Amino acid sequence: MDEAQLLARLLARHSPSGAEGAAVREFVGIARTLGYRARIDRAGNGVAERGFGRPELLYLGHIDTVEGTRPVRVARGRIHGRGAVDAKGPLACALLAGIRADGPGTLRVVAAVREETDSAGARHLLRGRRPDGVVVGEPSGWDSVTIGYRGDLRVEVVFRARRSHWSSPARTAADTAVDWLARAREVVGARSSGTPFRTLTMKLVGLADDPAADPEEARLLLDLRLPPGLSSEEALALLPAEPGSPTVRTIARLEAVERPRTDPVVRALVSAVRAVGGSPTLFRRGGSSDLNLVVPAWGVPGAAYGPGDSRLDHTDHESVAVDELRRAGSVLERAFVELRARPVVV
Repeated sequence: MDEAQLLARLLARHSPSGAEGAAVREFVGIARTLGYRARIDRAGNGVAERGFGRPELLYLGHIDTVEGTRPVRVARGRIHGRGAVDAKGPLACALLAGIRADGPGTLRVVAAVREETDSAGARHLLRGRRPDGVVVGEPSGWDSVTIGYRGDLRVEVVFRARRSHWSSPARTAADTAVDWLARAREVVGARSSGTPFRTLTMKLVGLADDPAADPEEARLLLDLRLPPGLSSEEALALLPAEPGSPTVRTIARLEAVERPRTDPVVRALVSAVRAVGGSPTLFRRGGSSDLNLVVPAWGVPGAAYGPGDSRLDHTDHESVAVDELRRAGSVLERAFVELRARPVVV
């Protein structure tokens, strides 16, 4: 079985976030066939392990996808399907690389659930044993390594106003919400640094009102992307209190993460890319991933790596080149060998 064949089996199992069961069972079945000790944990994650003891290296992928199905097909050297890039392709490469990368210690490959919604799978892992290093399975391109992600803060902002006749000069809750949003955009815009990764941004992703209620309500759903050096608490404090004195409810938060070039996991991946014939590039992404969650919580080295073009994430054109899968598998094999050869990956 090669990377493309393994990926095709995973893609054939539809797995939108929250309904990953069939795909997780497929992952576990494949892993056992390859010689891993494999199981499904209490959160529903697929967990595959090889070796024993320390150091312990974790490859944290995710098997859930956004909603929507795409036909699984291979055409012109590319494999198409929902999750080919984000992020079943990285998982397929890691599983095969792991059986070729013998060494001391333990390699654990996890197909986490619900990364696209609330990262419940990765949060469950935080309750368990701490690894010595983490590679997060996200598309970086086979010859690149992702060393940073902006943070993510999602909030609901609720405005209330006494109900009145629409002919009245009294302002509605929706009026106030629109004015508040303009003020919030001014505040956020003032934090621009000119570099996307270092800039605070805000997007309105939902708007609802209920003019028939008394008091009437207007609700804004906002997604803020946080640069390194700005915590979610500091970002919340920037949101204006007026107009309207709204109620702000935090829905989700992830702090920004940025790893140095000297990070042992970064160095191992960079070295492996060079060994396979690439010229490695280090990326800092505007989105977020489980790297934001686990590396700061555990205080361990880490980076994100996997085949695929992240610009195809969540699109109807999601696909990855078969040759890129093979190259990424070779990179991971070399990186796994180097990282497992260390007494402790720190």
